[in-house]
This record gives sequence, C-alpha cells and structure tokens, in this order.
Amino acid sequence: MSTSTQTSAYASSVDHTAYGYYGPGRLHLSPGWNRPIYPFQGRVTADGSSGFRAEPGRYHLYVAWVCPYAHRAAIVRKLKGLEDIVSLSYVDDERDGRGWAFRERRGHDPVNGFTLLEQAYEATEQGYGGHISVPVLWDRQAGRIVSNNFPDITIDLATQFEQWADTSVDLYPDALRPEINKLNGWIYYDVNTGVARVARSTTEADREQERHRVVAALERLDERLAEQRFLTGDTITEADVRLWVTLARFDSEHNRGHLISERELSDFEHLWPYARDLYQRPAFRETTEGLPATWDAPHGRGR
Repeated sequence: MSTSTQTSAYASSVDHTAYGYYGPGRLHLSPGWNRPIYPFQGRVTADGSSGFRAEPGRYHLYVAWVCPYAHRAAIVRKLKGLEDIVSLSYVDDERDGRGWAFRERRGHDPVNGFTLLEQAYEATEQGYGGHISVPVLWDRQAGRIVSNNFPDITIDLATQFEQWADTSVDLYPDALRPEINKLNGWIYYDVNTGVARVARSTTEADREQERHRVVAALERLDERLAEQRFLTGDTITEADVRLWVTLARFDSEHNRGHLISERELSDFEHLWPYARDLYQRPAFRETTEGLPATWDAPHGRGR
C-alpha cells in the first residue's frame, strides 16, 4: 500500500519553452490510434466482484479545480457524504507538456508523493504514452489507477459505497436509470462537449452549426425545467451534476465574448434559477471557485 507523507514534493514551474504545450504526443486523435483516450476502466463494486471492492480508506481521487469532468467526481463524493471514505487531492491548475502536476498552490500529493500525475499512470502501466487526464481514481492497496474514465467514476461513487454513504441521496435510482442515461447522452454531446466544439471550430460554417446545437440544447433544457425542479423530477440525480459543471462555466469561459449565444445564463428563465438552486448546496458551492455574487441571489425554486 502506498502511503507517502511527503509534504514538499512539487513539480517545477510551468515551462512551455522547455516542455512545450500539453497535447502533441499525448492526445492521440489520429484515425490509426485504436486505444480509448481514457483507457483505465476498472470498476469499484460493493461486493468486490470487479476486483476492486468498495472499502473505506482504500481509494483516492486526483482531481483539478479547473476540469469540469473532475469537478463532477468532487461533487458526487460530497453529495454522498464520502469525504471520510474516499480521499481527494488537487493537481495544479496549469499544465505544460508534462501534463497535470502537483505544485504549492494546490498542495502536494498526499498519497504517493508524486510531482507529476504522469507518475500514477506510469506506475499503472510502464511506458504509458497516452492522455494524462483527471479525474483519476487510485487504489492505495494495489498501488495503481482503477479508472480514469470519468463517467464510470461518478456512477461508482454514487452507487457502490452505500454502506458508508448518505443513503438519503440517490443519484442513480434504478427506476430512473434509462431516463438518466438518455439525458446524459445528449447533454454530453450537445452541451458538455458542444461548447468545446464551438471553440475549436476552424470555419465559420462549422462554428455556426455547433453554436446553434448548444443554444438549442439549452433552450430544450430550459423548457424541461419549467415543469420540474430538477432534470428528472424533484430530486437531484447524476444528470444534474453532469449538466451543472458546464452551466457554472458558461458565462465566464465557454460563452465569453458571446462566442456561443447573445444570451447569458441569467437570460434563461428556468436554467438560471435551477443552476443557482444547486449552487446553494455545499457539494456544489464548496467544490467550485470563482462564481460571481449573482449566483447567491434568491433563486425562487422551492419545492
């Protein structure tokens, strides 16, 4: 079991001159590359049938404040009351060609004393040359990554630690799973990754197509929330977590300069109070940085 207590092991400062920018050589997107971008896809199970049994103190989450996909894992961990069951630490906000790193701003790696997150990948697969992503779910007992596949990580946190979790919070109820899965699918494509495709578009025609896709999805969600408090009804589910991390970044990052829409989030009649309603909860508020004071205004979405 890896239980390093180092307190001063940090990577050197971000240096794009020496190490380049993150991406080339790491993000293999060519047609000939046949490996998943998130290749570690182990699952934690309550009974251990997967080889990774849910246990207190066994697992650690490596996340980043600036990554919405890692943000989801931090929210779910807190919603389920797993802070004392699954530990968590943050990598630095900035990357160079070495990928995510541990620096003084966000603190050291309390589990392994790594200076670069790449070392966790190397410990799991010697010579690993793929994408260095967060979140990472690390197994202290086995000394390896269980998963860097972000959709699986939040589902497992939400469902497999019930012996120690807050069972009054059910983020993935059996009866709603088909609906949640369907929502997650189109929200992921039209909203979560849609905002990135707008920014990456290389032609005006592509940008317009992707921009309209995102706006149409937000309008569809706004209409859905006119009739119910959350995406599937009266309680928060996995679908709300997955949407919220993009809404929280919409004005400040994705739609900066009105790249996507002339409307800001506050111009959506139902999405805006819905997003603020979620923000009032510690699991969302305490895992989020940098939202303006307008997010604290009364949201008017009582039961």
